[in-house]
Amino acid sequence: MATLYNQADSNIRKTWFLISGFLVFIILLGWLVSNYFHSPIFLYMAVVFSILSSFSSYWFSDKIVLSMTHSQPIKEEDNRELFHIVENLCIAEGIPMPKIFIMPEAQPNAFATGRDYQHAVVVVTIGLLQKLNKSELEGVIAHELSHIKNKDMLLQTVVVVLAGIVAMLSNIFLRISYFGRGSSDDNSRAGALLALLGLVAAILAPIAATLIQLAISRKREFLADASGALLTRYPEGLASALEKISADATPMRAASNSTAHLFISSPFKGKQGASWLIKIFMTHPPVEERLAALRGMEIK
Repeated sequence: MATLYNQADSNIRKTWFLISGFLVFIILLGWLVSNYFHSPIFLYMAVVFSILSSFSSYWFSDKIVLSMTHSQPIKEEDNRELFHIVENLCIAEGIPMPKIFIMPEAQPNAFATGRDYQHAVVVVTIGLLQKLNKSELEGVIAHELSHIKNKDMLLQTVVVVLAGIVAMLSNIFLRISYFGRGSSDDNSRAGALLALLGLVAAILAPIAATLIQLAISRKREFLADASGALLTRYPEGLASALEKISADATPMRAASNSTAHLFISSPFKGKQGASWLIKIFMTHPPVEERLAALRGMEIK
């Protein structure tokens, strides 16, 4: 059972499991393509590509995400109050001070990224700094520091890169299967079966990657909410912040499906409903459920 205290180790194991599963998937896809075209070159390419992609997703995924969101680092003199909030909460949490980045967006939001404590980054939007009071900002920062403490940011950031690569490769394979031509054996039962399996894998892989991405995000948001509230000893600060953030209709220019699950609240305002089907594909738990959980906490 996941708790506030064993989640970090669990996330490390899940990260390596995810990367290993990605390696196997890409190699399998390369094998299917190689058999479809009766050429081993695609398998060799898949092996090399999967290794390089997995390596880069671990070492460079944070830089990729920061670039995608146009986030820029700031120094202490740029915003002393923000730095002091982060510093004080880090001391209380017992983790090193992360780098602080500002995202040039009017929508109030925030996220954390980085592969470990020494490379952790907390990103806040300009809108968050402008629209929240100090206790609300502390609640949001505590939530993001909890992601760092639990090593959520490594798992969630790696998912961004791997899910994007899976979707891209699946699209390439679909195009190859549609336009490609193999040898005369392609009409055989084995060739048809390989083509069918490849098509099914190419179609279902991005869907599976998305569902894994969203399931990981929803579960960890509840845990980070609870951890953040325990850190500040004031659940209402985070609850009030979530109310303001979810009610703000300001669009985010840099919002994308691949990074939406990183944020404390979905950057796609007004696009998530309450039906069971839509909930399956929601990047975050319904804010009402998060507020109820926070306001039902007893801090002793």
